[in-house]
Amino acid sequence: MASNSHRGGDFYGAASHRSRDGLSTRQVGGSDEIQLRIDPMHGDLDDEITGLRKQVKQLRNVAQEIESEAKYQNDFINQLQMTLIKAQAGVKNNMRRLNRSIIQEGSSHVMHVVLFALFCFFVIYWLAKFSRR
Repeated sequence: MASNSHRGGDFYGAASHRSRDGLSTRQVGGSDEIQLRIDPMHGDLDDEITGLRKQVKQLRNVAQEIESEAKYQNDFINQLQMTLIKAQAGVKNNMRRLNRSIIQEGSSHVMHVVLFALFCFFVIYWLAKFSRR
């Protein structure tokens, strides 16, 4: 008797499959149905069913925990994404203001430099003109 195995062919093949002592499956006709034969002489199935129910409950609890954690993580990611979008918009607005300020101040600085150069030129011109006399 092989435990937890299926021998040769596909899962619903003609070979007999045994999962535990007392349980066996075999193919019914040519369909995909399985006939289950329970031998009451081999083991207490109520204990096995109770154990399986406990495991199913544990798996359901784990699945619910995973679902709640996934929802929490999804909400966190959505909040982070919104924060990044707001930060990006803020940076874009500040860059626009900075560029506008640089353009305005830049032209003002150029004007100041040109006026200073003209002032220096006229001061040197007047000094040169009065120093000759």
